[in-house]
Amino acid sequence: MYDCIIVGAGPAGSTAAYHLAKQGRSVIVLEKEPLPRYKPCGGGVSPAIAQWFDFDFSPAISTKVDTIRYTWKMEDPVQAELNTSEPMWMVRRDIFDHFLIQQAQKQGAELREQTEVKGIEFQSDHWQVNTVNGIVAGRYLIAADGAKGPMAKWLGFKDRKRRLAGALEAEAAAKVDNGHIAHFEFGMVKNGYIWNFPKADGYSIGVGTFRGGEGQDFKSILIEYATLFGVDIKTCKQYGHPLCLWDGHQKLHTQNAVLAGEAACVVDPMTAEGIRPSIFSGLKAAEAINRALAGEIDALEKYSETMSEEWGNDMVWAQRLAGVFYRFPGVGYRVGVKRPSATQRFGQIICGEMRYGDVAGRAIKRLTGIG
Repeated sequence: MYDCIIVGAGPAGSTAAYHLAKQGRSVIVLEKEPLPRYKPCGGGVSPAIAQWFDFDFSPAISTKVDTIRYTWKMEDPVQAELNTSEPMWMVRRDIFDHFLIQQAQKQGAELREQTEVKGIEFQSDHWQVNTVNGIVAGRYLIAADGAKGPMAKWLGFKDRKRRLAGALEAEAAAKVDNGHIAHFEFGMVKNGYIWNFPKADGYSIGVGTFRGGEGQDFKSILIEYATLFGVDIKTCKQYGHPLCLWDGHQKLHTQNAVLAGEAACVVDPMTAEGIRPSIFSGLKAAEAINRALAGEIDALEKYSETMSEEWGNDMVWAQRLAGVFYRFPGVGYRVGVKRPSATQRFGQIICGEMRYGDVAGRAIKRLTGIG
């Protein structure tokens, strides 16, 4: 009988496992894939996550970005330095995720790879988790099985708000001359943007829509955009995947169980940043379950409240800003993106030094021509 069963060894699940194991709790992580495993993802990580751990992330960082370059329909470039205290990290998810779960294992967490969960059942005072490799029992359960995982539905979260954003991504091996620059393209895709994030040995080039518009020909758009970097997307592996964007406050707990990571729809609706909020949810889920194990009756309920207050309230502003910006991207680019101060604010937000609530109200007024 484990103190906690965690389904999914992504950033949320691994973070929760690390912090629970560090508190001396018996933890098992069930992961259906063999590790390390590829995960389509731009791989931009806020350095703010370092504050939640007591180890060095350097082995898991591919490169660091201190400059952002924007374009509008592949032209009208704007380039600006971030000027943040720590550059934005760029990671490869197979390396980063594996590194994180290894840190959890060092604290005593158990990992079972290639162990797909086939069903769950609550038995009076604990969860029984049925896997392809047998039954696992635990007092508490964290569902961190991602955007496509079944755990949320099995736990009864049928009416959750889920906004799936379409995304297509290609990993391009290339000689990277400017490995410290992250590229963002607006104008070529409706209700979203294209990104090109450098890694030590290539690029991660992707396109996503965040307010509808999934019917666009992402492949053709990416092929055209990649010519800016001398990359032939047609020769690269391409991956399509959903993003579970935050879309309003929601209950994230049920009987002896919580949702974390993309299973909890925590992805930033403005930028589609998912790693930092997933890690944050894993941290808070671990804190809640640790308190529940210590006898605090309403610990899991407080987890839902904490995620609303400490993450969701700022995402209200992110969603409002996204609603205006992606509706009028040309105006947004002209009066928002091209302002030197805008990049500084954007950099501070993605690096965790500022919140949307600090700037969104003013930005929305500028975008809508008010004030």
